[in-house]
Amino acid sequence: MRNIKNSITLIGHLGQDPKVIQTKNGHTLASLSLATNDYYRNQNGDKITTTEWHRCVAWGKLAELIGSMCKKGKEVAIRGKLTYDSYEDKNGIRRKMSQIVVNEFVMLSRDKE
Repeated sequence: MRNIKNSITLIGHLGQDPKVIQTKNGHTLASLSLATNDYYRNQNGDKITTTEWHRCVAWGKLAELIGSMCKKGKEVAIRGKLTYDSYEDKNGIRRKMSQIVVNEFVMLSRDKE
């Protein structure tokens, strides 16, 4: 049970091409935005779709792989851990944002041959 602590698995579609950069220390970082959808029926029987957006980051070789394989709209599965980062906005207010640090990645969309 030790491996399930702070573990998150998501399947969704990329909202944009991943952004891959080299940090000042020479590390590779990929930043991606993942949309997950949930469906339910309201009391009138209408199908309602809700979309949640998730900020995700990957490091090193995994970041390079994600940057080379992933494109906007592709369906992917990710597994990682939930973290929080804090920053100061333009008005000087301290904010927190959640992000998922990706440890595993699977491309679910297949390219048409």
